[in-house]
This record gives sequence, structure tokens and C-alpha cells, in this order.
Amino acid sequence: MGCLIAAPCSGSGKTLLSLCLTATARQRGQSIQPFKVGPDYLDPQLLAAVAQRPCRNLDPLLCGDDWVRRCYQWHGSRADRVLVEGVMGLFDGRGPSSDGSSAAVAALLDLPVVLVVEASRQAGSLAALVRGFRDHGPPAVNLAGVVLNRVGSERHRALLAEALESIAVPLLGVLPHHSSLDLPSRHLGLLPPQELDDLGERQRLWAQLAEEHLDLARLWPLLAPPTPPPQAIDPIHWLLAQPTSPAPEPGQPPQGPIQQPPQPTQRPSVQLQAPTATEPRPSQPLPVAIASDAAFHFRYPEAAELLRAVGLEPQPWSPLADEPLPPGCRGVLLPGGYPELHAETLAASRRSLSQLAAAAAAGLPIVAECGGLLLLGQQLEDAEGRSHAMAGVLPLTARRGPLSLGYRQAEATADGLLVRRGERLMGHEFHRWQLQPTSEPALASAASLWQLEGWGSPRRAEGWTTANIHASWLHLHWAGCPVIPRRLAAAAGRSGPQPPNGAFCSPPNNAPRPPVSAGA
Repeated sequence: MGCLIAAPCSGSGKTLLSLCLTATARQRGQSIQPFKVGPDYLDPQLLAAVAQRPCRNLDPLLCGDDWVRRCYQWHGSRADRVLVEGVMGLFDGRGPSSDGSSAAVAALLDLPVVLVVEASRQAGSLAALVRGFRDHGPPAVNLAGVVLNRVGSERHRALLAEALESIAVPLLGVLPHHSSLDLPSRHLGLLPPQELDDLGERQRLWAQLAEEHLDLARLWPLLAPPTPPPQAIDPIHWLLAQPTSPAPEPGQPPQGPIQQPPQPTQRPSVQLQAPTATEPRPSQPLPVAIASDAAFHFRYPEAAELLRAVGLEPQPWSPLADEPLPPGCRGVLLPGGYPELHAETLAASRRSLSQLAAAAAAGLPIVAECGGLLLLGQQLEDAEGRSHAMAGVLPLTARRGPLSLGYRQAEATADGLLVRRGERLMGHEFHRWQLQPTSEPALASAASLWQLEGWGSPRRAEGWTTANIHASWLHLHWAGCPVIPRRLAAAAGRSGPQPPNGAFCSPPNNAPRPPVSAGA
């Protein structure tokens, strides 16, 4: 079964309730599998830290309905309890629609909804708000009850309870004012768990608050896990066994408009070529470095699982600690994160930066996503406007600018490391730092990686690509495009291994860099 924890809007307390219930399960000695709707990295990290198992994202727009069902059933059935934290407001999806929303995922998985309402400044009006969310649809919502956040007193609670009783909606408890429920945040969301020194004590308090203030007699049955899937095949191997839609022939336009949304029960609107005979799986696991530290930690757990499934061995690598690339490294992944908050330390990590630049020049495959691409640039400005030198692989500088946020349809305009010209896929963009290309005449006429467009975001060129570099603001979930880790594995197999001493020979400053397609 399970339930989905939703709210009228962000900031209402979805994450707080999810953390309280997760901490309670652990306090009671039960395992619990958390899920998160949508393209989020920070809430899942907190839930995973408390649950002591990876939190899985359920995003039908990025991964398709079939994957969402299988992921939920497979992982949820392997725990004693399960919960799904929603995203934004209950009906908030792509653009003004409910596509990909919490309500859409609840309907897809047939889950009851627990609505968390921030009730600090209302009384009888609560009934109108809750009734509106209960009856709004489509998709139709099975509202199991309401949890109220920031209830000021017993009198306030009694007023709110009577308002809910008037519309026959159960009150499932309250989240009181308490210091442990004040979670610090920054410009992209909540602080990650590694920056919360008191997380252990918070967990104890969260479980205590849940026992005292939530109606666990009603809530606990809603956390019952789903039944196991009929076929004993995990989602990763099921995914890799699926056929891949063919891409258009060279010179032919893509079939259908790029903005066409994915159809219900189908995989997302992705057209990618299947790997060819020249892209074999490596005969033995090949090490690939994944930047993993306080500056780079925005990634889905399926990324490492897919890498292992296609013959690669992901190894953590910390540019912040100025670590050398792992011995025998055959590729580098630079995920998103907060490099802008650590720009000075990264700039001082000359060994890591020089090895990254030398790896690019030597032809090792490098995949940089969102914050990861900032490490490849020439200069990165921190929040105070101070500029810091990065690896110098890409012709860009980066500084704080307006927020870029939303789903994007991408159509590849060049053949590169991960995508081929004319292929289409779906991703998500979320960043506040913006790029300014540097003056590089040799790169000015080169094609960009792809064209991006989305609701409220005009079509534009974006990204950089070569035969061994893929760098873009766009976050991808590889469960929606599994040919990408296959292509990365093939490229790693074709690249030469890193020298045994762990060091690349850096090219001289005046040596030509590999040709790069410039975008953004």
C-alpha cells in the first residue's frame, strides 16, 4: 500500500512529516523505504540518512510510468514500511499542468494522500482549503487525512479539528512548534545531512514528537509496503533489457514535435539509438571516478547501479580534498552540487584540477552535469563575486544570476559522447549560477550539444560536447535513457587507462586543447 505525503505548497511541512515518520520507524526497529516525487536531490539525502537506505525518486516525466511502478513495487516491498514524499503543491507539475505532480504519482500508484497544511494563521478557512484539494482533480485524490503544521495551542488545534470535522476529513495529528523541526536551507534547498552535526539528536526528537503529536494508530497502517512484484527481476536489469526507440536517420527530422509530452503508461518521450556493435560492454569492470564530496553530491542512486550493470566500477573522488584521480581511471563523472560555495578551496586543489584537465586532453570520457560543468570552466565566481580559477577545459566563466528552473525537452544537435544528432530526451534544470562564454574564436562557430525548451523557457542552444566530453546544465535521470550509461561504458572501454602512478602528463600551457562544441 503506502501513502503519499503532499501539501498545498512548498514549505508546508512535507519533509518534516516524512522525517518524523521515518525516524519513528527506525526507533521502533522497523525498516522503511522512502521515495520522493520529482527531480529532487536534497530531501532524498535527508530521508536516506534517516532511513539508512537510498531514497528513490519517482518521476514519470523523466523516467516513464512503467519505471515508476516497478521502482516503487520492487524497493517498497523490501521494507517493513514505505512512504512517498510529494513535490511542491499537490497538483503542481510541469508548467501549469498536473503532469508529473504528486497527485499524478498518487493516482499512478493508487496511493492515499496525507495532506500537510501549514495552519499557523487560519481556523475555519482550513475547511475550504482542504476541501478544494480533496475535490479538485483530475487526477482524483484519495485523501486519507490531514496533518497540521505549526499549531500554536490546544485551543488552535480544537478550532482546526472542528473545521476538518465539518467536511468529514480525519485529523491525523499535528507538528508543533519545535526547534528540531527548523531545518536550515540555502539557495537550492535544505542543507544536506552531512552538514547537520546534530542529525542523530534530531532523529530522536522527531520520533518523540511523532509519538506524542501524530495519530500513529491511523497513520501506521498507511505505511504498509506494497506486495512484491510477480517477476523477480530488479528494475535496473529490467530497464537494460528493454528495447530502445530508434533515432531519426541522419538528415531526417525527428518524428513528432519535441514538446510532445509522454503518453500515460508509456516511457518518457525519448528517442535514442541503441548501442551499435562498436559499443561493446567492457569485459571486466573499469574504474570511473565520481566526484563525491560537499561540492558534488547531486546524483540519483540508480546512476551508480546502472554503471555497475554495464561493466563500470564507480569510485568516489574528492576534488575538494585535492585527491588524485583513482588509479587506472577510465572516465570521470562530475555531478551537480555546490561548487560555487567551495570555489576558493577547489581553486587551490591544483592536483585534482590539473589531472582533470589532463584527462580531458588524453581523451578520457568526462560527463559533467549542472554544478559539475563549473569545475571544467575557466573561472568560477563565488557568492561574494570573487573569481577563482578552475580546470580550464571549457571556455566559460560562471557567476550568480537569475534562477533557471523546470523540465526541459532536449534535442541533440551534434554527435558526442552520450547523445547523437536528432535524439530527443527529457531533463530538468535547476541552478542560480549562469555562464558567460570566454573569447575563444576557434570555438565560436562550433555547434552546441542540444536545443533546450520548456514551459516559460524559449528554445535555446545549450551545452558542450566532443567525442569524450558531455557538459550541460541539464540533469538527466538515466532510468529514462539507459543507453547513456551503455555509451559511457563503451567510451571507457575505448579510452586508455590512467598511468599506474595515478598521474597524467599535463600538456604545456600552449598545447592545443581537444576541440569543444560551445553552447549556453
